[in-house]
Amino acid sequence: MAKQFDRIEEDHRAFIEAQHLFFTGTAAPDGRVNVSPKGMDSLRVLGPNRILWLNYTGSGNETAGHLRQANRMTLMWCSFTAQPRILRAYGTARALHERDADWAGLVSHFTDEAAARQIYDMTVEMVQTSCGYAVPFLDYQGERDTLATVNGTLGKDGVRDYWRRKNTQTIDGLPTGVLEDDK
Repeated sequence: MAKQFDRIEEDHRAFIEAQHLFFTGTAAPDGRVNVSPKGMDSLRVLGPNRILWLNYTGSGNETAGHLRQANRMTLMWCSFTAQPRILRAYGTARALHERDADWAGLVSHFTDEAAARQIYDMTVEMVQTSCGYAVPFLDYQGERDTLATVNGTLGKDGVRDYWRRKNTQTIDGLPTGVLEDDK
């Protein structure tokens, strides 16, 4: 049976920090809903109602575009090991970029920011836990190095060129704000 909380409790935090994968969901008022899997060492629980997520350069940039239209976000974790559990955090978020004043302080919470595109700063309004009885068992084999390899090969200028070509608009044509001239 699902239970709701108005904050991230310590056992929630421990569960979140033990997971290798999380999912993010966002939607603008119109257009497609986006759900994306995320991994790597890219998420920090900063307090009972605050989560930071370092977003790496990738093929799309839906979350950024959606948050410019409607700042609601849902994050979800599920256990693929012994504990059958699903946890969702509902709230609002804002996207921060390297050009923003808050960037330096927030990016310092992470160790690998070479391919960083945005930081999402989420205010958690509700946490919901539910059973994960139908979630299959899966074995974690490790992180992929593909993202770091590709972005390392491109270099900073190449990554920005990639943003210009692939990340300035959502699939529905909404601006993402990834570049200054894309505000």
